[in-house]
Amino acid sequence: MTEIDAKLDALVPSWLYLPDIAELLDIEVTRVRQMVKEGQLIAVRRGENNALQVPAAFIQDGHVVKGLVGTLTLLKDDGFTDEEMLEWLFTPDPSLPGTPAQALGENRGTEVKRRAQALAV
Repeated sequence: MTEIDAKLDALVPSWLYLPDIAELLDIEVTRVRQMVKEGQLIAVRRGENNALQVPAAFIQDGHVVKGLVGTLTLLKDDGFTDEEMLEWLFTPDPSLPGTPAQALGENRGTEVKRRAQALAV
């Protein structure tokens, strides 16, 4: 949970505050904080209030996007920081096409995980 630079902030199209995520997932905000702590979500401090926010693309139809947690685990195991994971997830990849985050949202998690595994080589 760190602050992010303007370049990374510009890559992520929209953000959600933790209470908003709790409402969307129909869980307590403390559970959202636990998910961040456990690495199931990435939260960064941003905005005027320096409040924790999560990319909106990580939440879809009342759930954490399928394949996100596994992808984050792979990237963490590859030695990526939270900022590097966000940059990788939201940088367009012509071979997908689109960004890895978009591909996860379109249920193409296998392709995303394959690319994340290749980063470790």
